[in-house]
Amino acid sequence: MVHHILVASYTNDIVTLTFDPESRSLSVTSSLEVGFHPSWITSNAEHHPGLVWTGLEQPEGKVLALKYDEAGKLEKLGEADSAGHSPCSLLALKDEIIVANYMSGTVGSLAVSPVKPGVLPATTRSVQLSGTGPNKERQEGSHPHQVVYHEAYEELLVPDLGADAVYRLKKSPKDGSWKLAGHIGFEAGGGPRHVVVYDNSLFTLLELKSKVVKHTFPPLPELPKFVKSTATMSNPPPVPNDMLAAEIVIPEPNSTFGTPYLYLSNRNDPSEEGDIVSIFSVETESADGEALTLIKEVRTGLKHVRGMVFGGADDRFVIVGGANGGGVKVFERVEGGRDLKFVVGCEDVKGATGFVWL
Repeated sequence: MVHHILVASYTNDIVTLTFDPESRSLSVTSSLEVGFHPSWITSNAEHHPGLVWTGLEQPEGKVLALKYDEAGKLEKLGEADSAGHSPCSLLALKDEIIVANYMSGTVGSLAVSPVKPGVLPATTRSVQLSGTGPNKERQEGSHPHQVVYHEAYEELLVPDLGADAVYRLKKSPKDGSWKLAGHIGFEAGGGPRHVVVYDNSLFTLLELKSKVVKHTFPPLPELPKFVKSTATMSNPPPVPNDMLAAEIVIPEPNSTFGTPYLYLSNRNDPSEEGDIVSIFSVETESADGEALTLIKEVRTGLKHVRGMVFGGADDRFVIVGGANGGGVKVFERVEGGRDLKFVVGCEDVKGATGFVWL
């Protein structure tokens, strides 16, 4: 089966790739110029088939609605204010688009019309976050770096790199706006970047110290409990350094890959073999009875890996991008998910930062 993949980037374009696992081919088939740094792209095929949204990382942040055809070719439908500076992460829900505005410390919310979901509203609600950390260059203020929806708890999780916290937001029953409901604190200077929830546990990637942290994750008002913290690589250099953790993913188990594993990326490795993707156990399988044990490091040959997204049948494949070199590459999960095997790459894509499998 041929797959189409949209690539967000640190250029002015969103590129469409066509990936054929049978012929082991990966090529650019179309592109659309949308504006400054469309670095994140999101979709919700269940509720909004044929549509995706991206943000322009500029001082007056913008959210763009795009539609795609059967070949993945894009067309712009409209744009709206992101309610902040530098929208770096977006999330498409059934009835709204949530935006993390990195530089302004705001979380925006744009209503999605059930009749014309591609038409964005004229006004954007927002929540202002606050907080600082000891890293004067990176933590002078609030810097939300991702928005994740926890369906069972009906809340948003917002890792804030500047405030060393993951904020928890819930909707007000009065007016439907998002409100702060709690937070999870992390070590000073850690810089929470991205999170993933699996089996009632919260896994948080600390960008500035290249650590992954596990907490229990009960519903509010019960508080999460710290479980474990470990380095994102086998031989981490002394802090501070330029090797920064980037992405964290736990694909849902399925009939082909029954055991869950955590995959995370590290940027700016000085090795000529490029950045690594680290694979961790999630279930208990280590000698000390603890989960979250490093079992494999995979060299990608890419420079400054930011995004990676699983896709294809049973999430067999993962696409990874090098924002500063190497283009994009597709790897296949092998050994039940305990390792990754290179399939094919494409160096024609520049500045790749995020992906959506169509």
